[in-house]
Amino acid sequence: MIEIKTLEPTKENLKAFTQYQIDLYKENPYFVPPLISDDVATLSPEKNPAFDFCESVYFMAYKDGKPVGRIAGILNKQVNEHHKTSNARFGFIDFIDDPEVSAALLEAVEEWARKKGMKKLIGPLGFTDLDHEGMLIEGFQEAGTMATIYNHAYYAEHLERLGYKKESDWVEFLIDVPDEVPEKMTRIAEIVKKKYGLKVLKYKSRSRIKNEYGRALFHLINDAYDGLYEYSHLTEKQIEYYIDIYLGLLNLDLVTLIVDKEGHLVGVGISMPSMSNALRKSRGKLFPIGWYHLLKGLKGKNDIVDLLLVAVKPEYQNKGVNALLFTDLIPQFQRYGFRKAESNPEMETNSKVQNQWEYFKYRQHRRRRSFYKNL
Repeated sequence: MIEIKTLEPTKENLKAFTQYQIDLYKENPYFVPPLISDDVATLSPEKNPAFDFCESVYFMAYKDGKPVGRIAGILNKQVNEHHKTSNARFGFIDFIDDPEVSAALLEAVEEWARKKGMKKLIGPLGFTDLDHEGMLIEGFQEAGTMATIYNHAYYAEHLERLGYKKESDWVEFLIDVPDEVPEKMTRIAEIVKKKYGLKVLKYKSRSRIKNEYGRALFHLINDAYDGLYEYSHLTEKQIEYYIDIYLGLLNLDLVTLIVDKEGHLVGVGISMPSMSNALRKSRGKLFPIGWYHLLKGLKGKNDIVDLLLVAVKPEYQNKGVNALLFTDLIPQFQRYGFRKAESNPEMETNSKVQNQWEYFKYRQHRRRRSFYKNL
């Protein structure tokens, strides 16, 4: 018999909720664990500013007294109001290969969503787009990244058996870092600079980039991603929160800003060394020695770079600004010895983004999906 328990969002419960996933995949060489402290902060109403417009519920499934699955139910009221929808989300879903377990978990969230007056359940999604999203459906023998979900192949089979259908797909690419910047890209970058009066900005000081462009960077993300699937606009409170979290981690050599004649931000490219191996070795924990592996991942030798973010102001999209970003970033990738670049998830319909890979040798190596079910 499957027992479903509702977890109060205490620190202890949220740690157990996060640890379940890490334990489930402890023997899997492709799984990249999250930092437990990061997921606990994301799930905590006291710490995550998304709770200004979100609410959540957390369920754990038990069989014979042992945990066998977990799931979160999420309401993002901002997105529902913006799109005039009545959608609930499920996320942070993991379970053993037992149809009774997956059915019990999803039924618990479905019932919760109905009581909230929702008409549709979609996922896996997080609170906002800066959380992990999309269930892996292709690429199970590919190492994951810190920005993505890894899951067993049977997950999607369970959802489909329960009546869930495709809502949207993301695709991911593994790109070869070229030995030199493609000539065509260099030519386009020079044309774009002259035509629109754009220039590249690089920083050595985190405090300076934070003070001069920290807020503008996240406002640019809001502008660039507006209209994408279930995008949740970042509030001023969230922007302050994420500035403090992310800007302190970045190697500024791998961050490129593009500004116009007036110094307004029109494009940004943010990348960092792959943290996959470091996170595996840390097992999701900073202590006692997890911090060492993470520091080594940031500072040590690495041949993979994660393209965490490319955003261009809407009026400059499809005008070659991406070429300007990569003519600056590629020499940095070469200098650091990166041989491969992970694109991370892109909407399968987002041809604007995918067209930029035509300059390189690449392959699509993962696909992930959000599912829906009418309630």
